[in-house]
Amino acid sequence: MYLQKLLQVMARLLTLFTLVMVLAACSPKQSFKNIDITSSTAFGKDFSLLDPGGKTRTLGDFKGKVVVMFFGYTQCPDVCPTTLAEMQQVMNLMGPQADKVQVLFVTVDPERDTAEILKQYVPAFDHRFLGLRPADQAALDKVTKDFKIYYKKVPGISPGSYTIDHTAGSYAFDPEGHLRLYIKHAQGPETLAQDLKELLK
Repeated sequence: MYLQKLLQVMARLLTLFTLVMVLAACSPKQSFKNIDITSSTAFGKDFSLLDPGGKTRTLGDFKGKVVVMFFGYTQCPDVCPTTLAEMQQVMNLMGPQADKVQVLFVTVDPERDTAEILKQYVPAFDHRFLGLRPADQAALDKVTKDFKIYYKKVPGISPGSYTIDHTAGSYAFDPEGHLRLYIKHAQGPETLAQDLKELLK
């Protein structure tokens, strides 16, 4: 009697194990060209920034979309316009799926990047792109710390002609608002479009 019950329990465990293995096989791991940081839980969980209309935006406002977030400044001579232009090419490559992608440009130079400047500069690359700015220095310090963004003013020939050294990569969140990818600078639009399509699956 005891042996019969033991065999029944073992049979149930074997059935359960087989079911788990089948489900795992049906859920293939996503493969990305950029750096998968899905398991990184120590940073980049949310933000609170102002859009050009003065409305406070958080990650929750974009739920249901893949969010690509980039830090820069409008007077940047190379990295920032190159990144935004590349993202515009990505949107073209994605076709109708581009409407499920939100590109956010976060300024690290709120002193010069006013709401009006962001309103004109960012959508010039694509009307769906949105520029965001911190409300004050404390908000800038917080968001750059939360996302591990390096930035530093480099003095120019006059007080207002400074440049800013800053992190050149971007972040991508999945439609559920989870941080998934660190996007290396200048990967090429085809590579990035492929990764964003993967996040939309």
